[in-house]
Amino acid sequence: MFRVIELQPSAAADPANDVDVPYLRSEIPNAIAQMQEGVDRVAGIVRAMKRFSHPGPAEKIPIDIHQAIESTILVSRNEWKYVADLTTDFDPGMPPVPCVAGEFNQVILNLIVNAAHAIADVVNGSGGKGAIRIGTRKHGDFAEIRVSDTGGGIPEAIRPKVFDPFFTTKAVGKGSGQGLAIAHSVIVEKHRGTIGFESEIGKGTTFLIQLPLLAGAEGK
Repeated sequence: MFRVIELQPSAAADPANDVDVPYLRSEIPNAIAQMQEGVDRVAGIVRAMKRFSHPGPAEKIPIDIHQAIESTILVSRNEWKYVADLTTDFDPGMPPVPCVAGEFNQVILNLIVNAAHAIADVVNGSGGKGAIRIGTRKHGDFAEIRVSDTGGGIPEAIRPKVFDPFFTTKAVGKGSGQGLAIAHSVIVEKHRGTIGFESEIGKGTTFLIQLPLLAGAEGK
């Protein structure tokens, strides 16, 4: 006759005994916080992409240029995050600026991408990073936006051609030469502002945009 023997689980076989409760108590809140941070980052990118893709009317209206710049920074992050640290210095007293939001976003995007490419040519796979800085200031009847990089600078011989359509120093397939020409057209012709730059070989370039805050304050 067979006898049924019931085996009692031993304490050693109980998985619950292998759980490090103090460790879990300390690590689970950190993991949840990191997950929330990741969710918040993704949500921020989605909001930025929506603002960038659907920026509003095609005519000039007063906008928060700081929000517009921050959205463009997020959308362009893959262009600069591996080669540069990007910082902002916004004037807290900046009033709404009359702009066509979508076109203003495109100008800032072009300047960020150009800055990232200029820095990439300098760091050139070294693992080092340069710096991009975007600052704003209210200057009289104008809003000033500066986009600075620590790239190699613009050679003096080509500076007069920088805003010419189709002019580019990039390799074939890496640039159409349209970015700065479009930026000039948007700022000067459509917004009655000004765009220029200062550059020093080996140190970098700063593009300066001035946009009128009031009707009749157009740049000359």
